[in-house]
Amino acid sequence: MMKVVAGAIAGAILAAGIGYWIGQRQAPSATDATPATRAVAPRAAATAISVDTTKVARMSMPQTITTVGSLRSDESVMLRPEVAGRISAISFREGEPVQRGKVLVRLDPVVNEAEVRQARANLTLAKSKYDRAVDLAHRNFISGQAKDEAENNLKVAEAALSLAEAHLAKTEIRAPFSGVLGLRVVSVGDYVKEGADLVNVESIDPLKVDFRVPETYFRQVSEGQLLSIALDAMPGKIYPGRVIAVNPLIDAAGRSVVIRAQVDNREAKLRPGMFARVRLVTKDVQDAMVIPEQAIVPEGDEQYVFRVQDGRAVRTRVETGQRRDAKVEVVKGLAPEDVIVVAGQIKLRDGAPVTVARAEAQDTGKPGSDAARASDAAAGATAAKPGATPAPRS
Repeated sequence: MMKVVAGAIAGAILAAGIGYWIGQRQAPSATDATPATRAVAPRAAATAISVDTTKVARMSMPQTITTVGSLRSDESVMLRPEVAGRISAISFREGEPVQRGKVLVRLDPVVNEAEVRQARANLTLAKSKYDRAVDLAHRNFISGQAKDEAENNLKVAEAALSLAEAHLAKTEIRAPFSGVLGLRVVSVGDYVKEGADLVNVESIDPLKVDFRVPETYFRQVSEGQLLSIALDAMPGKIYPGRVIAVNPLIDAAGRSVVIRAQVDNREAKLRPGMFARVRLVTKDVQDAMVIPEQAIVPEGDEQYVFRVQDGRAVRTRVETGQRRDAKVEVVKGLAPEDVIVVAGQIKLRDGAPVTVARAEAQDTGKPGSDAARASDAAAGATAAKPGATPAPRS
């Protein structure tokens, strides 16, 4: 009885397996699509994507370093007396131009003039004694030692007169160079000691600009390089300059090097101490290959563009340099006159067919066409949907 039951179960299982196998043979597979279905797929794959393009252009794009600095006077000094005394006269007005050598401050010279007169009288007496000693020595009335002492006394008197006249000259404080006077901090009648502040003098044409750059740029900076400065106090104006010195010492605290440049200030509109934004030209590149920024497709640490070649998009890796005014310098990866996609590339993949909706010139600065922007927006919206799969990149 058990054998009969087991045989029945085995027969039922065998019949079910045979039926499943027959059903699988008769079911249409995905590869056995109808001719109409197979015709649709190539047509869909061949649908061209509308894009905007432009050509790789060449333009002057000098390599620059942008930093900040401060304006300094070409020459600057705080006038201070070398002798003590009371101020008897101030012969200038604050803020006015001054020429080199002009007397600005006089100290009371009464004592110094008296010392000069005394020194002159001593000199006269010493010279008279020396002349008498020379005459007596010729007649052998005095010894040679007496004559030498008279000569030495004469030289001492001459030195005393020179010292007194020097002290008298120190009572007049003169402008050491031509420039503009600052604000005085003394008045007539003040008693000043040696080294007391009187007034500052500034030479402001030309002006100096001191700024710092990181030590990594040290080899790129040299004397004679051109630069331009912009000032927040004078928006919209650019002033040219030139590097005149590079400090050989690198600051250990900030790891930077101090550079000094010179800027023309004939109109006297700039002033020492102003904050300056400096743009230093380290290399003048006249024919750099440039493309619009929107053509760059970043992927991780690498950057790509899509070239249009024979009606298809060719994904190309590029190496870029500096960026300026919505333009990117291409160092490697493209050739002059290559046609690249600037709008519509969000849906592109390597080898995809494209149709050019608009060919732009780089110097126009016009944005992409409406069709390309709409295409990008649609692709972005699709990619943003939950579960949407982004287009693969080769």
